[in-house]
Amino acid sequence: MKERPKLVLASNSPRRKDLLALGGWKFEIIVSDADESLLADEAPRDYVRRLAAEKARASSARADASQVVVAADTTVVDGNAILGKPAGTSEAKRMLRQLRGRVHQVYTGIAVLRIRDGNLLTDVCVTDVPMRNYSDEEIEAYVQTGDPLDKAGAYGIQHAGFQPVASMQGCYASVMGLPLCHVTRLLRQMEMQPGADVPANCQAFLNYACPVFAEVLRTATFKSPAGAK
Repeated sequence: MKERPKLVLASNSPRRKDLLALGGWKFEIIVSDADESLLADEAPRDYVRRLAAEKARASSARADASQVVVAADTTVVDGNAILGKPAGTSEAKRMLRQLRGRVHQVYTGIAVLRIRDGNLLTDVCVTDVPMRNYSDEEIEAYVQTGDPLDKAGAYGIQHAGFQPVASMQGCYASVMGLPLCHVTRLLRQMEMQPGADVPANCQAFLNYACPVFAEVLRTATFKSPAGAK
């Protein structure tokens, strides 16, 4: 029987798969079926952290005891409003008009679960995202591509045609769905070193000079209490 890779990604997102591959880890995909509903009065940071942990646990049920699961959840936050994936084209247009010409935040929660002993580490990356003042015509054309419909906040930062973001000073990869240096920091605590230069590969892949990677890789992370949900 073929040996399974040590790492599991609890997501079928092409963006997350591409980003995780930059670290040189071998991994397999086990898609999570966790319920993504927002709890009453749940803060964005708590929401993405909880969902990342729940996705990791859900995927671990189909993984081996020798494996480590990486899971993530990303949401767009505008003031007090959490903007998930739009239900259709009308809602996508509304979200894009709401975000136009303003700064909002993207929250990405990450969870790393070592199955053999249940060790769970979580982290949250928050990135300010300033949107450019795109036109109604640009919104219409972008929505017609179908790209916004599977993305929180109804946009993909990396979309070459629309290019919704004016400028960035934070983690670009997090806005795409997987803050790779945060993941690296967590996996190192699980004794899983990357097989490649993560910051160099990530910046080359995104064509982005990241101003925060050194600080991220220097700092400590958060460990969930035993049995925390």
